[in-house]
Amino acid sequence: MDSTYEAVQLGKTRRFGSYEVTREEIMRFAEQYDPQPFHIDPEAAEESMFGTLVASGWHTAAMTMRLLVDGYLLESGAMGSPGLEGLRWKQPVRPGDELSIETEAVDKEPWDEDRGVVISVTETYNQNDELVQSMRSQVLFPRE
Repeated sequence: MDSTYEAVQLGKTRRFGSYEVTREEIMRFAEQYDPQPFHIDPEAAEESMFGTLVASGWHTAAMTMRLLVDGYLLESGAMGSPGLEGLRWKQPVRPGDELSIETEAVDKEPWDEDRGVVISVTETYNQNDELVQSMRSQVLFPRE
């Protein structure tokens, strides 16, 4: 596992996770953080451009983070993130979708004397292998 900055291999791709999205979770998250009608009201969602209830993009990002933490970050030497360079929602996430992610370290550079930053591209897919979200993030790792 990637315990240090030096141990992170550029180009290495990992695919993992299985997260089932429920109608109740979509509505609960949206009621608290993104209460737009197409996230919280099934009837209003039917009249929206989506035609059905959909998850907030921020909820999709949170579910992606959960998969990333459980599948990789907790076992690595990751020390947190100074931010994202990009976040894109490609398709809506709907109740019943099953999400998985693929992440690849694409670049890295020293951050300071004690840490290095790894740039990763993480893509979130539904059960049909359709891309629903992509992000380019920075993660700090301890240096040897």
